[in-house]
Amino acid sequence: MIADRYDAFLFDLDGVLYRGDQPVPEAADAVRRLRRSGKGVSFVTNNSARTPDEVVAHLASVGVEASSEEVETSALTAASGLRDLGIRSAFVIGETGLRSALASADIELVDRDEGADAVVVGWDRSLTYDALRAATFAVQEGARLFATNADVTYPGPDGSIWPGTGVTVLALEAATGHLATVFGKPYAPILQAARARAGGGRPLVIGDRVETDIEGARRLRWDSLLVLTGVSDREDLAAAGIAATYVIDDLSALFAD
Repeated sequence: MIADRYDAFLFDLDGVLYRGDQPVPEAADAVRRLRRSGKGVSFVTNNSARTPDEVVAHLASVGVEASSEEVETSALTAASGLRDLGIRSAFVIGETGLRSALASADIELVDRDEGADAVVVGWDRSLTYDALRAATFAVQEGARLFATNADVTYPGPDGSIWPGTGVTVLALEAATGHLATVFGKPYAPILQAARARAGGGRPLVIGDRVETDIEGARRLRWDSLLVLTGVSDREDLAAAGIAATYVIDDLSALFAD
């Protein structure tokens, strides 16, 4: 069975383990079975809105046991990358998870008129035109443009699709003429960090989105599993021309003979 072939299981969250506040069927049981068999597990998400502790609490609400040390978010990856680039201050479009990660990396959060080194864009459900305008001005005045991820959609509850961070990124790229540097999937650092959180070894990337989860694994030459409980379906996979190692209807198939 699939579960026997790998050491580290890297789970995407939205569309894989839950949709909004609703658990995905079979998901919590799959994580429990992997833990019982001694497998390493981590949780890796392009959603920058929640802190690791908030991710853990939300997973618990849908029946999935986790610890904050097992969580890698695009906000954490972005904060680490910005610190390595020497960014000292940022104007932020984003929620608590991103702001907390940047502050923990000793990056000062500033208003546009304070001369930020960078504009950092994450998911922001309270986005305003004033924030877009301030971010545009900051980039025009020399701030570098970064994004936690470029997902244009987000899998909402009951099968609905919401606008994602990428919509904001596209708006700012159009307004400024600058392309954002992106930290989340499909880029390698977030997946490498997630494998380390799962204890290393042979990884399997498990996700619901072809252009991030499956493409990210492909770039690293890791195996991938597309689960059809979220955004992408078999037609999307075929249209993208990207091969997933496995395509399954739900996570119980990890244990099928």
